[in-house]
Amino acid sequence: MATAENHDDLEFYPAYCFKASPTHFTWVKMAAVDVLRLKRRPEFPDPKIYFYKNHPIQYISLLGLITSRTEFPTVTILTLDDSSGVTLDVVVQKATPNSTPSSTLPTSFTPTQHISPTTSLALDISPYAPGTFAHLKGTISTFRGVNQLQLERVFPVRDTNAEMRFLDQRSRFLVEVLDVPWRLGREEVERLRRELDMDEEEEEERVRRKRRRREERDRRRMGKMREREERVGVRRIIEGKRVEGVGSGGAGGI
Repeated sequence: MATAENHDDLEFYPAYCFKASPTHFTWVKMAAVDVLRLKRRPEFPDPKIYFYKNHPIQYISLLGLITSRTEFPTVTILTLDDSSGVTLDVVVQKATPNSTPSSTLPTSFTPTQHISPTTSLALDISPYAPGTFAHLKGTISTFRGVNQLQLERVFPVRDTNAEMRFLDQRSRFLVEVLDVPWRLGREEVERLRRELDMDEEEEEERVRRKRRRREERDRRRMGKMREREERVGVRRIIEGKRVEGVGSGGAGGI
């Protein structure tokens, strides 16, 4: 269960500091038992962000044995056992007729087609029957209080060496990074805050430039419309005078 660690003594930095985190924008190799320990924080409304201690995490990578596969109308649930003492549900989204079209999807729709929930690209899970090893990557969600993996990518495990290499990297990352609280100095936090302010100012300037360009286009368009209207008005005056002249000449001849 994703419960019960006391994080009261940890400092949770503002979201603008996340880009300095070693875990935020990377595939974090984790064991299933640690995925179940990930927690949400009420002060961070982004539903994709979970925390291990005070490390922000949104993408996770696991390797293990597929032990079961269960079909539901909109998803397939794979159960992953990575020998960490628990199993983890892996949710694989099924394509529907309303799914975003993709050039990688088959031209003929089949109900068993699976897709990435974020990109709608096809996911072929047919080789991953119960009893096969798989390297899975995805995002985190919670269902009935239990964390699960939303599958984004899946790869075969080539051999035992690949499995052992993954386990070694996972163990070292846990010891060297995840189990050590993330700490930033006050100067670093201030620098990141200034970068946020600069980014916001640059975005505001981009919005202002875009608005000025739009207003300039509108002014040019209105100017051209006025010029056309003036030319039409001048032509009408000239034509009106010409008609008057022709009429006057005809009356004098009689």
